[in-house]
Amino acid sequence: MPVSQRCRMQFFHRAEGRPSRLAVLPGTFNPVTVAHLELARAALPLVDEVVFVLPREFPHKEYVGASFAERVEMLAAAAGHPRFSIAAVEHGLFIEIAQECREAYAGEVQVTFLCGRDAAERIAGWDYGDPGAFREMLRQFDLLVAARNGEYTPPAEFRHAIQSLPLSGDFNCVSATEVRDRIKRGEQWEHLVPPGIHPYVAKIYTQRRDPT
Repeated sequence: MPVSQRCRMQFFHRAEGRPSRLAVLPGTFNPVTVAHLELARAALPLVDEVVFVLPREFPHKEYVGASFAERVEMLAAAAGHPRFSIAAVEHGLFIEIAQECREAYAGEVQVTFLCGRDAAERIAGWDYGDPGAFREMLRQFDLLVAARNGEYTPPAEFRHAIQSLPLSGDFNCVSATEVRDRIKRGEQWEHLVPPGIHPYVAKIYTQRRDPT
């Protein structure tokens, strides 16, 4: 599918309709896990659409393990809900992703990011070179944060824009890193990823023993 002429965001699948509240789930998806899908499903009662976003460039990582195209294929195989979209953006910072989403969806769409406690702590505590930078970001988007080895308690000044997102089970030990490590150790990994991508994971990660 060609890149839209209106924006830099490229859709590989787009849900029907025009959402007023859009949930954005960015990630490396190396590979997609059951925790990614649970985050998206848990947000559906609160939003109109969930878009899985794969940045073409990561702020602090490189593309190793699965290629960009393979990650898109895994997302397409795993995220089959009619209110799920799959897209690529140019850059990986939340503020950059939010801008690309606004360009793509237009109108007065409210952008909400989905993440776990660990990611929320990194985002809120990052040194942006400006003590008011995160506060300004929360004027552009809000956060739904799932517990991950503990609940996230945001600073009082940010609580208006950061809410908890309850999940249906315990996903503390589910991560793409754990999937890759289990494969390298020859241990069972299938329960950590959606059934639809088992063949992709087996092919990609058993042939490449050092993905990060």
